[in-house]
Order: sequence, then C-alpha cells, then structure tokens
Amino acid sequence: MARIAFIGLGRMGAGMAARLLAAGHEIVVHNRTSERGDALLAAGARWGNTPAEAATEADAVFVMVSDDDASRAVWLGPDGVLAHARQQAFAIECSTLSHSWVLELADACRAAGLRYLDCPVTGLPDAAAAGRLTLLVGATDDDLAAARDVLAPLADQIVHFGGVGTGTAYKLMVNLIGAVQIASVAEGLALAERVGLDLDQFAAVLATGQAASPQVVRNARRMAADAHDDVVFAGRLRRKDVDYARRLATELGAPAPFGRVAHDLLDDLIANGLGDLNESAIVELFRRPTDGRWPTTAEPAPDWALTQA
Repeated sequence: MARIAFIGLGRMGAGMAARLLAAGHEIVVHNRTSERGDALLAAGARWGNTPAEAATEADAVFVMVSDDDASRAVWLGPDGVLAHARQQAFAIECSTLSHSWVLELADACRAAGLRYLDCPVTGLPDAAAAGRLTLLVGATDDDLAAARDVLAPLADQIVHFGGVGTGTAYKLMVNLIGAVQIASVAEGLALAERVGLDLDQFAAVLATGQAASPQVVRNARRMAADAHDDVVFAGRLRRKDVDYARRLATELGAPAPFGRVAHDLLDDLIANGLGDLNESAIVELFRRPTDGRWPTTAEPAPDWALTQA
C-alpha cells in the first residue's frame, strides 16, 4: 500500500480521499479549513498542518482545489508541496485548471524530481465517494502505468489522452459544452414557463428526446423544481472553467462565440448574488422581465456571435 497525501477536501476531494483510505492506503490530508478533515481523521487518516507537511513522506500527492491560485499556493507556496516532496513521488493534480498553468506546474514538478500526472475528473460528488469517477489523464505512458494502482480506487474509467495538458484540455472543452447546454436549457425552460407548460412535464419529456444529455436532464429537473440550494456544482465554479476554456481558445486562435454567451450569463449570475448557488440558478436570469433584448446586465459587443472577446 502507498503513502498518499491528499490536499483539498471539498465536495469532490473528501470522497476521493475516503476511497483511497478505504482501499488500505496510508493517507495524510490537508485542507485550508481543518474541520473538513474530521470524518477522514476519524476513519484513520492523519492530518498535515501544511501541504508540505502532508507531502513529506508521500509516494503520491493528490490535489483537488478550486482554481489556479489555490493550486499554485498548494504546490509552490512557502509551505507548498514542492518544498518537501520526495524524489520520484507522483504529483497528481485533479483540479480543473487553466491549460497554461498545468504546463507550468508540470515543468516545476519535473524540475523538483516528481512524476506529474494531469488528472482532472468527471463525475459528481456521489460518484467520487463511490469510486465511479472518470479520470482524464495527460501523462507519459510509463508514469500512468506506474500510478495505476493508486488511481484505481477512484474510478471505473481511466482515459489517457496523451501527454501532460491533454487531460485538462479535454476537461475544459467538456465544461464549456456543459455551460452552453445549461444556458440553453434555462432559455428553453423559461420560454416553456411563459407559454404555460407544466415544467415538471417539460423536464420529463425533454429527458426522453434528442436534446437530452446527462447535463441537460439533471439541470432541467433542478430548474423545474427551483432546486438551486443543494449545490452540486456552483455557478461561480462553472464560470471559472468557462473562463479557462476561453483562454485556451484564444491561445489557439479558435472562435468560441457560444462560450462567450455562457460566460456573460455566468458573470450576470454572479453579479446578481447567485454565483454560490447550484449552476441551475442561471434560469433565474431568463425569468426576469425583459423587452426581448439580451438578458444580462452587461451589454455584449455588437459582433458577439462572430468574434472571440
């Protein structure tokens, strides 16, 4: 069994760390707010006061945090992982981050003698707790092969896209597509409500049709029920992912006009104080009285559908 550091015990990280602990690994955990680790400590994990302390003796370091800034602090801060990590330990970054930061971080880890795996995940918190995630891996063939034993308890599917950065590129595209789908569902459901359709029936029939996807079905049901307080994925985090995806599109010279629309809507969601609710709360923007014009508080550029801002 391996010695594993797990840093970041939010909705996803806590379930993932619990899976690794249940698989018999020796786990040291760290989180900015220590109470998030209480259940894991009761189950046999140990606590690290800093990321560096958690990682000191680890064979593998997993990180699952919110964004680039949090990841940078965990890995490169004065009490960060790279200050004390063991040579040849696995650095396994599971957070959804910008592509440019992932490449920079991979270089820093390699320079410190660590084996870096780009490993964002897909799946909801219940899948994390059950070990049913899909891992989206960018790594060398050798590093992935050597890390499979520590990855196995987390997932029922490990997809290897290629070298470092490819897993993150795929994850950003998926989350961009998801944002566009959610915005389109909100628009359609608000129209259905205005025309007088039963929203539960609308969501149920939508789930059986050609427009259905897990993202569409889940969010249509939440929107119909106004179930935004039980947060699975906050609008603020979706906005961050869309921002990272659009940055990558800009770097590649690729247009992403629908991504811009979703980004504007998520900005408006946050501006209206709804960013910490479940992302399905975006439907509330379409429920506001309008004159048929663009529903967000920020006016788009006239050429919004054709250019990348």
